[in-house]
Amino acid sequence: MSSVQTGDAASATRPIATEAMRAQPITKVQLVVGLEIHVELSTLSKMFSTVGSVAHPSRFDAEPNTLIDPVTLGLPGALPVLNGAAIEASIRVGLALGCSIAPVTRWDRKSYFYPDMPKAYQISQYDRPVCFDGAVTLPPIDDAGKADFAATLGGRKIGIIRAHLEEDAGKLLHELPGGLRLDDASIVDFNRAGTPLLEIVTQPDFTTADQVVVFAQMLRDICRTLGVTEGVMQRGHMRFEPNINCMLTLADGHVVRTPVVEVKNLNSFRSVRGAIAYELANQPERWRKTGIMFAPGTKSTRGWDDVANETFEQREKEEAADYRYFPDPDLLPMTISAETVERLRTSLPELPLARRRRYISEFAMSDADAGMLTDEPAVCELFEQAMQTASAMGVPPQRAAKQAANFILQAGAKRANERTSRRAAERAEAGEDLGGSESSVTAVLVSDLGVSGTQLGGLVKLREDGAINSNAADELFGLLCEAEHHGADPATLAKARGMIVVRDDAAIDRWCDAAIAEQPQAAADVRAGKQQALGRLLGAAMKQAAGKGDAALIREAMLRKLSS
Repeated sequence: MSSVQTGDAASATRPIATEAMRAQPITKVQLVVGLEIHVELSTLSKMFSTVGSVAHPSRFDAEPNTLIDPVTLGLPGALPVLNGAAIEASIRVGLALGCSIAPVTRWDRKSYFYPDMPKAYQISQYDRPVCFDGAVTLPPIDDAGKADFAATLGGRKIGIIRAHLEEDAGKLLHELPGGLRLDDASIVDFNRAGTPLLEIVTQPDFTTADQVVVFAQMLRDICRTLGVTEGVMQRGHMRFEPNINCMLTLADGHVVRTPVVEVKNLNSFRSVRGAIAYELANQPERWRKTGIMFAPGTKSTRGWDDVANETFEQREKEEAADYRYFPDPDLLPMTISAETVERLRTSLPELPLARRRRYISEFAMSDADAGMLTDEPAVCELFEQAMQTASAMGVPPQRAAKQAANFILQAGAKRANERTSRRAAERAEAGEDLGGSESSVTAVLVSDLGVSGTQLGGLVKLREDGAINSNAADELFGLLCEAEHHGADPATLAKARGMIVVRDDAAIDRWCDAAIAEQPQAAADVRAGKQQALGRLLGAAMKQAAGKGDAALIREAMLRKLSS
């Protein structure tokens, strides 16, 4: 092995593998990944000033450069003031990730120039982050990349090095409004500058892209359940930066490590998976060509091209010394009391993975259904409220859970999808560019339809008691989504609409007799043992019932008649 100078005075010499080493067959490639995640906290104001934050839902669509003030712009004499809500949000995330919370933390200046950072330095945390030394255990993941969320043993443990607070940079734009491309200039929007940013750094404990994606999804679920971020990936509320390298085993038994590549600013799980897969496939050959091996000063950053599905070179990565960290003279160290930590710990809700496993174990729910219910915090809250209401009305908990889940995942999901499609069509008609996809339109959730947990619980009670049939239940859910019926009592509305099931034996007999008269051949087939013909008779009887019949009662009466 030999070494050459990089030409960068701040870098160490680079170790270069010999030609003989590079010529050997590679017998094994082991992926090694650490992850940095930037989470924009959805506080009302920015990290160090009182101006509104673009990460808060009320300011998502703020006009460019309207969320600025002297602190954001770094004007002379402007002094930063800490955002207490951002600090508490960070502690809550740290506790959810099993971190220790620093009794004393401080703020540092990270010095570098970016055109979208007006002060030419960033207020961050270096050696005293607010959260440190945590760990998260992933569920077991099979060879196909599917995670077994029901399993409580066998998952890989991912260490959390730190979670520190800092301020976000602004945003450089390379297109003018209307899509006109700027080839020799950029424009800058400082709305995002100063937004509270929580950076979470993991140990390099991932060995597959699937593990990274599952962790990223779990972290997003945790942060959204805690209410610390809206987590809208397209808006950059969470940005993932995998640090990727490989352990190469050569034919002679030597193991070499490729230089670390940090892929910047990925804002979708698809991009995270794609970038890692690309680097895994290309780093061994890249090492053969350059011979450069892992060492201080060899790290580089690359971007991700979503169209070409490949990474591209950006620059060599700075080391900590290059940033010239020093304590910010305008901000005193901050003491975090044990009482504050305990108060925040007791305020934590049930975390998504624990809740998902509870639904599976307590309610015999499928993993897929449990996952869909826990994916959106507002939908999960609707389910919980409906289940509790129905249980209080006498429905057994497991039945209450099953019925509430069915309403949300079937009747609710259908109507939410319809409203999302209508929203996309309306925006397209108004001339908005959706990029050829509805995915750029904020999806309507079941929790947005207007049905409350109390109403849904009442609906579950009606269905469980057999007071309404399945068709009426779907229709009644739709009525409760309409503005004129928001807050209406489901039982009262069902009675007013004539949906309550008739349990009059004489009426049921009349419906069955009419169906047999209408479908004599089907009746003869059923008497001859052809049970598949029963469906035609039941359909005819339900038509006679005009929405007031219960399929189970009619089926029972029909079979009784045909067997006599």
